[in-house]
Amino acid sequence: MKKLLFGGCDVGSTYTKSVILDEDGNIVSSSIIKSKINSQESASLSLNTTIEKAGLSKISDLTYLIGTGYGRNKVPQAKENISEISCHAMGVHITNPNVKAIIDIGGQDVKGIAIDEDGTVKTFAMNDKCAAGTGRFFEGMANAFEVSLEEFSELSLSAKNVIPITAQCTVFAESEVISLVGEGKPRDEIAAGIQLAVAKRCFVMAKKAGATDSITLTGGCAKNKGLKRAIERVLKLKVIELDTDPQLMGALGAAEYARQKGLAKGGNLV
Repeated sequence: MKKLLFGGCDVGSTYTKSVILDEDGNIVSSSIIKSKINSQESASLSLNTTIEKAGLSKISDLTYLIGTGYGRNKVPQAKENISEISCHAMGVHITNPNVKAIIDIGGQDVKGIAIDEDGTVKTFAMNDKCAAGTGRFFEGMANAFEVSLEEFSELSLSAKNVIPITAQCTVFAESEVISLVGEGKPRDEIAAGIQLAVAKRCFVMAKKAGATDSITLTGGCAKNKGLKRAIERVLKLKVIELDTDPQLMGALGAAEYARQKGLAKGGNLV
């Protein structure tokens, strides 16, 4: 009997992620790649990488495939596409059903998502009007410090004080940071000010997500250790770390929806 496998592909503006699940919901393989200019090329590259890891030969070997994210309409051979908000909620739900609130920090926007008991979206809020506090913002900040994103995420952890960043706009904030670095201000304290500014911007999203005592972070910025600490201090909430890579949550949720739909149709979809 042919093994049934289900795929989810999350085509983001910065990174593209894919996940393949088996019939029982176990992760068979996954991949995270830097997105190309062309969304279809990004999806194909990510899927082919994930398929190869799973020991498959082509996309059509998947029983059911769902696309999500910024370029969800460009996922080749996808049976359908689902909003990344729904997919992040489902991905978190199957990873840790006790988590009911998410802050998803993507490449170009920030979302607050409340999860219902069945993993569907209860309510959500999104800030896509300004790049401040997004993945692009952190990339700009890391560039200003001339360090990698990983190095920047840990820089603020050693800070004894915080140098506030007053600019709200990404462009002006980057200029402000460059000036502070040029003045010889402690780099860890400047970084702490950046993390604090982003945490404050997450406050409204957390409240709209209905967070009361805890929250989790999804997206690549969830790996930012300094931001996690700043959010816990500003929001007075425990940030729950997920067992599965938080950057995969959208693709994981899409794969889970694909698994549910594929099994509901009896698996006769290839």
